[in-house]
Amino acid sequence: MFTGLVQALGTVVAAVPEGPGRRLVVRCKTTAQHAAVGASIAVNGCCLTVVEVEQDRLTFEAGPETLSRTNLGQLASGSRVNLEASLRAGDPLGGHFVTGHIDAIGTLQDRKDQGEWSMLTFAVPANLTEQMVSKGSIAVDGVSLTLVDVADATFSVQLIPHTLSVTTLGGLAAGDPVNIETDLLAKYAAKAVGR
Repeated sequence: MFTGLVQALGTVVAAVPEGPGRRLVVRCKTTAQHAAVGASIAVNGCCLTVVEVEQDRLTFEAGPETLSRTNLGQLASGSRVNLEASLRAGDPLGGHFVTGHIDAIGTLQDRKDQGEWSMLTFAVPANLTEQMVSKGSIAVDGVSLTLVDVADATFSVQLIPHTLSVTTLGGLAAGDPVNIETDLLAKYAAKAVGR
């Protein structure tokens, strides 16, 4: 379980095919210092298991299901990624409950920069917007955000300067893919109402 508050930015140093999946090596000194083999870390919001730690590098393996539902298959050497270690008992819950189980890949449809702020509009599969409400929560590439507007197959979020500077979202351009995880409570509510 995570909160959607990104703790560090990492840089992919290797992304290579391995069996039916991919092996990702990410450089991030601060995250690697506190990680151990077997730990769960959200990489762009996707919960992955650490399989190796070496100095400032973390190694992960992503299987075919993960690659089909996330943007991790599109990462290359030099790509920046959002990193968050899993919650521990007693940790503050500053964002919202994020499982690290990505629902789908969304696409940045429009970006309106307003001084140091930005309004981003994302296109997503229409079934996902049934689990969204204005002023509700959404995780985009692992970043906990508040929904501004929700339409049939799009939603928008307003990003403050801090979020733009400490996450990968500041570097997004129209057409870029992002990992989308809708709010866990909204999922359960939508399922209950649909019965």
